[in-house]
Amino acid sequence: PKSYPIIGSTFASLANKENSIQWLSDILQNSPSATYTLHQFSRGYHVYTANPSNVQHILKTKFHIYPKGDFFKSTLFDFLGNGIFNVDGDSWKFQRQVSSHEFNTKSLRNFVETVVITELSDRMIPILSDAVDNKTVVDFQDILKRFAFDNICKIAFGFDPAYLLPSLPEAEFAKAFEEGVKISSERLGSLFPIKWKIKRFFNIGSEKRLKMLVSQVREFATNIIREKKKELKEKSSIESVDLLSRFLSSGHSDENFVTDIVISFILAGRDTTSAALTWFFWLLSKNPQVEKEILKEIREKSSMSVYEEVKHMAYTHASLCESMRLYPPVPLDGKLAEEDDVLPDGTVVKKGTTVTYHVYAMGRSKELWGPDFAEFKPERWLKRDDNGKWIFVAKDQYTYPVFQAGPRICLGKEMAFLQMKEVVAEILKRFKVVPTVEDGVEPVFVAFLTAKMKGGFLVRIEER
Repeated sequence: PKSYPIIGSTFASLANKENSIQWLSDILQNSPSATYTLHQFSRGYHVYTANPSNVQHILKTKFHIYPKGDFFKSTLFDFLGNGIFNVDGDSWKFQRQVSSHEFNTKSLRNFVETVVITELSDRMIPILSDAVDNKTVVDFQDILKRFAFDNICKIAFGFDPAYLLPSLPEAEFAKAFEEGVKISSERLGSLFPIKWKIKRFFNIGSEKRLKMLVSQVREFATNIIREKKKELKEKSSIESVDLLSRFLSSGHSDENFVTDIVISFILAGRDTTSAALTWFFWLLSKNPQVEKEILKEIREKSSMSVYEEVKHMAYTHASLCESMRLYPPVPLDGKLAEEDDVLPDGTVVKKGTTVTYHVYAMGRSKELWGPDFAEFKPERWLKRDDNGKWIFVAKDQYTYPVFQAGPRICLGKEMAFLQMKEVVAEILKRFKVVPTVEDGVEPVFVAFLTAKMKGGFLVRIEER
């Protein structure tokens, strides 16, 4: 982009504001080392990279000098507080330690299996069957979001918001959460942060709205925490194995702390899996040969436990990874340099500079994925064993940082795959998901804190 003295590429950034993910991706594809330093008048210098060596450097090798930083913390604090995604240092370590213990427990895994299967059989499958019978068009993105929201609330809170019911009810908390995420994301992407800060100071416009939404979300979460505390006090043993019960039973009873962490878990569990599945079903509709191969694998499922079954669904796993390569749920992530540094490709980073690794651009790099990078091709993740069965071959986490990498790698990765594979298996063996858009029309990929399909994903459901 054209750069001018003092204001840098501010005009180019403004012109491409609505399409910044693709615009930045194009810049990185045309940069010799897949790294570019963008200069903007109000935000100074900002390094963007799609280079795996640089990603490893900031997420692992020099992890200690690339925290989230004050810019991200202050921008997202009103919504995420001191939750795990918005803190560094000892607070992050402590939350990570407690959370990783909870995510590793077998009973939580069993609980997740039960929640997912119940939500599918009692709610999602009947809704899709109704859509078949009544020949109705449904917004599949909305249904997947509701499904993920119910799931994460049951897992995190032990509370069922019953958001995925045949009437598709309005849920005040879910609506407040969604709008809160949107306004917080707009803050983060603002070219002139002074604008939202002035609005917050005078309590006007979107900032007045955000304050109201945050209050609604926190009140809802706090009430559930108080109910859960009461429930735990009255019972000598924990019957419930949701995350909230586990946190409170471990002695972490500070309401603000628990509320922050629960809000972070909802953001992670609701928005990412629903985004991943939305784009997955879109790609599947355009690639019938992949759908055929997945169906073959689903029909070979045995009567083992759900966990054992989905663990062996190598082709489905590869297809999900391939879908997230092209449409990552979190398309970019930034860190703040606390010291002067030089990245492995020679890029000079001054203290206080934001360094963002561009996951979307990395997934579309010819250099990383070959000349067929634009194709949806699960086979690039697979090889055949001696018996001709598919074996999944993982990529280096710094080449494919869809779940982040290094010390901050996603704790819920296994849980997310478990949920997604079960959804895919249960839906595909019964239904065909047919988009209503005309052939050749490409949905628009938009990103707030997480990605989504602009305008929803309108589909017809057909019985298989």
